[in-house]
Amino acid sequence: MAKNEMKTPLILEIKGNSLDDGPGIRSVVFYKGCPLSCVWCHNPESKKSSVEIAFDGKVCVNCGACRDVCPEKALSPDNKYYIDRSRCNLCFLCVDACPSGALDKVGKKMSVENIMKKILPDKPFFDTSGGGVTLSGGEPTLYMEFTSQILRALKQHNIHTLLETCGLFDMKRFMDMLYPYLDIIYFDIKIIDSMAHEKYCGVSNEKILDNFMQLSKKAANDGKILLPRTPLIPDMTDSESNIRGIAAFLKSLNITEAALLAYNPLWHEKSDKVGVDDPYKNVKIMTSFRDNTVLERCKAIFADTGINS
Repeated sequence: MAKNEMKTPLILEIKGNSLDDGPGIRSVVFYKGCPLSCVWCHNPESKKSSVEIAFDGKVCVNCGACRDVCPEKALSPDNKYYIDRSRCNLCFLCVDACPSGALDKVGKKMSVENIMKKILPDKPFFDTSGGGVTLSGGEPTLYMEFTSQILRALKQHNIHTLLETCGLFDMKRFMDMLYPYLDIIYFDIKIIDSMAHEKYCGVSNEKILDNFMQLSKKAANDGKILLPRTPLIPDMTDSESNIRGIAAFLKSLNITEAALLAYNPLWHEKSDKVGVDDPYKNVKIMTSFRDNTVLERCKAIFADTGINS
């Protein structure tokens, strides 16, 4: 059993009224912690499973209240990211003292009961719109036991469930603990080449691809929705060779539906907030929205292999 499974994960937020994370109106539970380390991560605050402090210089009023209470003298405008995280002991006195909300505690423990209390008031919206609850992250499968408890609780209230996953998990435990309670699975297939996947995502992709192959057969037999997704990251995932490789892989499994996700460059300032060096924040192609040319080119490649995207 993985060491994290019986622990309560940290939750980044529960976002209501979402229209972008599955069908209908949904509430999205964002977990903290991920086994991948994608260089373009759109939620860099979700990478670590431990609690962090974020600093938003745009709302800081430079009152000095946080510096006055910091016992480690870890806060200064002279620090690269304001917080010297090598000195910070995560006492959060600065967060409590900050009057503007510039300092924030990232990640909090929530019981299954508290999560359900947050979600259930929105059930009428789920029911009328064909929506439900999406578990996202980070990576919910890092915490199989906890995630299983949430899914069971949701099904007790007849709530539609969707999981967004990077695909790196223990298949047997997934099938036993999560699969029976899922209506839809969004499964990321980012890079088809294993060495490139390790370069840009921190780990090789053999386990991910094997999990997808096993899951695609099971889902097809059960009539359950499994949607592979590929984010189109400039010069990393959107190359013709990568898209053709993914398309060929999906075709070999008789997959006819997939999602290509247009690039969103708004993740860069999130990295600054949690003190993560971002080597791409001054790279023009990585900091700009792209026109539809790339997306349409990738869609055409998928279409050529019989995959609707």
